[in-house]
Amino acid sequence: MKPKVIFLIGPPGSGKGTQAELLAKDLGFYHFEISKVIEEKFKNADSRDKEITHQKEHWISGELVHQELVAKWFLEKVEELKDQVQGFVFSGSARAVDQAEKELNFLSKIYGKENIMAVEIKLSEEESIKRNSARRICKENRHPIPNFPEYADLKVCPEDGSEVITRELDKPDIIKERYQVYLKETAPVIDYFRENGYKVMEIDGEQPIEDVFQDIKLQITSIK
Repeated sequence: MKPKVIFLIGPPGSGKGTQAELLAKDLGFYHFEISKVIEEKFKNADSRDKEITHQKEHWISGELVHQELVAKWFLEKVEELKDQVQGFVFSGSARAVDQAEKELNFLSKIYGKENIMAVEIKLSEEESIKRNSARRICKENRHPIPNFPEYADLKVCPEDGSEVITRELDKPDIIKERYQVYLKETAPVIDYFRENGYKVMEIDGEQPIEDVFQDIKLQITSIK
């Protein structure tokens, strides 16, 4: 039975966004990228709002945005989209246990616990730094640009034609901080999934993109 909700969870550089794009296209689901939602919220925020400004500073330094705020934005967006899509592939969420609890309780009421699963993409800190330091995305829609030789001189996104950029969050010192934050705050989310009866699969994220994708598809299709 094909799940209706899939969470892709992994450290920076594990390819969550890339795999979510591939998976969403393959399944006909909506790719929900929480980091894009966060960026949009901060971009459009009132500069006089001290709390939002404070959270934005945390985010820029590589720390997590306040869990309750992210969960609020998450639930608002899901509520807006749930009747328009066949299912969701989430990348970059949930980032902490408290956030996961709120999100899963909400989603379980809509889709049922049996239709929700998590994919943990494993990646070493060394590989995370290596990948993120060379990572590029498009400015308009954050489409990930693969770190392959044939894309080295790419200036515009092949998906939407917007400028290809490197994010401030992908500097080596910030990546190290983000990886440690992942181990402390986000990795326990996988345990929460398991302990509460949700399906979890582990994938070796150090493989080539296509191999990771095929592994994920194989495990999804094997679900009874």
